[in-house]
Amino acid sequence: MNAAVRAVVRMGIYVKAKVYFVYEGYQGMVDGGDNIVEVSWESVSSILQVGGTVIGSARCKSFRTREGRLQAAYNLVQRGITNLCVIGGDGSLTGANLFREEWSGLLEELAQKGKIDEEAVKKYAYLNIVGMVGSIDNDFCGTDMTIGTDSALHRIIEVVDAIMTTAQSHQRTFVLEVMGRHCGYLALVSALACGADWVFIPEYPPEEGWEDSMCVKLSENRARKKRLNIIIVAEGAIDCHNKPITSEKVKDLVVQRLGFDTRVTILGHVQRGGTPSAFDRILASRMGVEAVLALLEATPATPACVVSLSGNQAVRLPLMECVQMTQEVQKAMDEGRFVEAVRLRGRSFENNLNTYKLLSHKRPDAELPKTNFNVAVLNVGAPAAGMNAAVRAAVRVGITEGHKMFAVIDGFEGFARGKIKEISWGDVGGWTGQGGSILGTKRTLPAKYLEKIADQMRTNNINALMVIGGFETCDRIKQSASGTKRRVFIIETMGGYCGYLANMGALAAGADAAYIFEEQFDIRELQANVEHLTEKMKTSIQRGLVLRNENCNENYTTDFIYQLYSEEGKGVFDCRKNVLGHMQQGGAPSPFDRNFGTKISAKAMQWISKKLKETYRKGKVFANTDDSVCLLGMRRRNLVFQPVAELKTETDFVHRIPKEQWWLKLRPLMKILAKYKTSYDVSDSGQLEHVAMHSPKEAETGAI
Repeated sequence: MNAAVRAVVRMGIYVKAKVYFVYEGYQGMVDGGDNIVEVSWESVSSILQVGGTVIGSARCKSFRTREGRLQAAYNLVQRGITNLCVIGGDGSLTGANLFREEWSGLLEELAQKGKIDEEAVKKYAYLNIVGMVGSIDNDFCGTDMTIGTDSALHRIIEVVDAIMTTAQSHQRTFVLEVMGRHCGYLALVSALACGADWVFIPEYPPEEGWEDSMCVKLSENRARKKRLNIIIVAEGAIDCHNKPITSEKVKDLVVQRLGFDTRVTILGHVQRGGTPSAFDRILASRMGVEAVLALLEATPATPACVVSLSGNQAVRLPLMECVQMTQEVQKAMDEGRFVEAVRLRGRSFENNLNTYKLLSHKRPDAELPKTNFNVAVLNVGAPAAGMNAAVRAAVRVGITEGHKMFAVIDGFEGFARGKIKEISWGDVGGWTGQGGSILGTKRTLPAKYLEKIADQMRTNNINALMVIGGFETCDRIKQSASGTKRRVFIIETMGGYCGYLANMGALAAGADAAYIFEEQFDIRELQANVEHLTEKMKTSIQRGLVLRNENCNENYTTDFIYQLYSEEGKGVFDCRKNVLGHMQQGGAPSPFDRNFGTKISAKAMQWISKKLKETYRKGKVFANTDDSVCLLGMRRRNLVFQPVAELKTETDFVHRIPKEQWWLKLRPLMKILAKYKTSYDVSDSGQLEHVAMHSPKEAETGAI
């Protein structure tokens, strides 16, 4: 939430508006006084990495009454406030909408009571409201992701990863209860991210006889020498008769039926705390800026809206349409219409559920189709977190589709040397949370091995090939800089010639500058940045952060920039430098990487199956058209299979980057939030859309 607060304040000041904090939520608005305070640029310094919210939040009974809202309106009018940015869940946003609808009536009542004059009634006639959804449950319809959800997933996965080491040592079953009284998103996605054996969520209760099915599954996994069983239960989990399924009930069942050593871990409010993830900071920063733009463009005729992201695009949606659909989900669950409840949650939720079902339960061999196709999977390029989750998904979906799956060791080089073996469903168990590349990966390109690779494809009768390849640190560095000394850190990130890591890392960490290859700079800009930072450091700002992409400029090296800032900042701040290096490739993959790798890989394997069937004639596969070699990736809001031949014109082969980078549009955003005077292109900002109900077929084609 703090990233959103920071973005709203700084974007508001950038557009020459007065910005106020309302402390303690609606209670502060009703109480007034010191709870409503005008703020400055420095008021939101060094809050990006802080969990929770610096302005506080409180449930407020008095705001639910007209008298309470009347007092809140009086307190706002006294300060000339007619634009409200509300960060909260559906209850908070519904209250804000009611406040907006009553606004003119409240002002007239205040005038009748003599508290404000008629001029004030005319001057402050309309209240504009924009909402941002802050909810770790991701339970608000119309939005792909709410503020706080990704950070909560990080907390859950940290616990699961820690539990896995102890459970594997002792042959234990763990029942993990996560938040989600009315929404199973956290349980479902964490189950997908850790490869859980079973998951219980309110939107999709298990069928009658689930107790037997679950115990059979756990027994089979233990028989396959799997030492660990993980069961994830959402706190609001129910059976098909709407009766609660508790973590204790699940534990007792496993102990009584199977005699397994079983422990329950209830995560509770741990999920709400901790440092926000990079994803949440970028999401909240973008939404905060979008919220200010939406307020500037609002008219009395436009409905109150919520701002959100769909794919990587900013969108605006009518607030009450989203609230009504969110309430429809609960109504569907109460009435036992669970298929409808899943559909109302949206494409992303439905995709998660379908992918989990596909990957967690292996059908008996006799029930699997037999296609006689052989499909190989390999990793290429530098190791990236999430690769192993992608391989696991590819193997399991391939087996479900009826193919024989092969794993290639050590990329194209290993392929040329015949390092290829058949891989089974059980072989990829537990891969989701592993960092690096278990199959091994080399940067070697296939050109020098083409003939040998072709021989291996013929020898092993490979019909299709799936190729998978080619943040926390800034935070800790920033925290170490937040001592008593004024200090600037110069950080070098990886990325080759692509500045994505430096740019998005800068946005997530609240950096003062980010030097990238895609946006050329000279000594004058460096000098201007140093002077800008020096001026900032003369105020109450204690720390500065500068990121540099490793190949942004061959002459302006990290050492050069460090020496320049050190010399020019003498007497105001001192400098430190840090080259992050290969630590950026290591560590356990984030929940996002695990899930994105899993779902994109499952989708790719389904595409391969479809193509194999389409091109199979007289015992052979005839795949010689451009669309038989595709790259799967996110384009704006959707996952798109793009023929590699088409990508040639869009690619800078010398520097191995796209000629057009979508994220460059976010460069001005970073500069505005760092107090630079710059222009901001609003042509790509969100337009008001209606919340669309999708058909079941759409879930297969769209969002991740």
